[in-house]
Amino acid sequence: MNHNGQIRIGVYICHCGVNISQTVNVERISREMAKRPNVIVSRDYKFMCSDPGQEMIRRDIKEHNLNRIVVAACSPQMHEPTFRNACEAAGLNRYLFQMANVREQCSWIHDDREKATQKAFALMNAAVRRVEFHEALDPFKAKINPNVLIVGAGIAGIQAALEIANSGEHVYLVEREPSVGGRMGQFDKTFPTLDCAACILTPKMVSVGHRKEITLLTYTEVESVSGYIGNFKVRVRKKARYVDPEKCTGCGVCWSECLTNRIPSGRSIVFGDKVVNEISTRIKQ
Repeated sequence: MNHNGQIRIGVYICHCGVNISQTVNVERISREMAKRPNVIVSRDYKFMCSDPGQEMIRRDIKEHNLNRIVVAACSPQMHEPTFRNACEAAGLNRYLFQMANVREQCSWIHDDREKATQKAFALMNAAVRRVEFHEALDPFKAKINPNVLIVGAGIAGIQAALEIANSGEHVYLVEREPSVGGRMGQFDKTFPTLDCAACILTPKMVSVGHRKEITLLTYTEVESVSGYIGNFKVRVRKKARYVDPEKCTGCGVCWSECLTNRIPSGRSIVFGDKVVNEISTRIKQ
């Protein structure tokens, strides 16, 4: 940082033709911003995104030893890369730049010039305060693990897994319940067509269980997630099943015959204070 660590900010507000200046008093804001702490240069210009506007920024960075830049103009989605490149061309790290949107967020949605000017000033003041805390960053390339983890194997998770698998990427589909399908598997009809829920869901459930690109982890919960974009590490816990999943056919006999299972010894139909009917069931002791 230049001048013994001093923060030196350049502030620029764009007229954007008349898109901004017709509603916002840009000259007044430019004068006010010049009074802010750490602001060394404050200017307004007809079109900041033009070549002369970018050259103004590059020249000021070099002549005034600026180490932070704020531009108040249109949406960052349009011209943030433009101004970052201008900063970089002058030797300033591209991430020591902050943009304030005073067009879409201010001039285009207000017709009161005074209030719009006050709001624009507040947005710019916030941008100046924020850029003071920016740190230089250096882009780098890293290898990315293309595998995808999907948590939850309801209809949304199943469909997402199938779409990604169709693109050729491997998917880990984690479901905390013993079976996939989620809530949709409990419905009879689906809105708005009133189609059979099972008719839509069942083929997809079968597909995720047979696709080689999908690793299905049922009766499993995510315990922790670490890492960063492209290189996440996820720890999952597979619950004990007490059956061999390779041999299980889902017949349900093990559930009714298991000695550890608590099956009620009887069911009663109660109407008010009177037991209308009682059905006894036998359990294996």
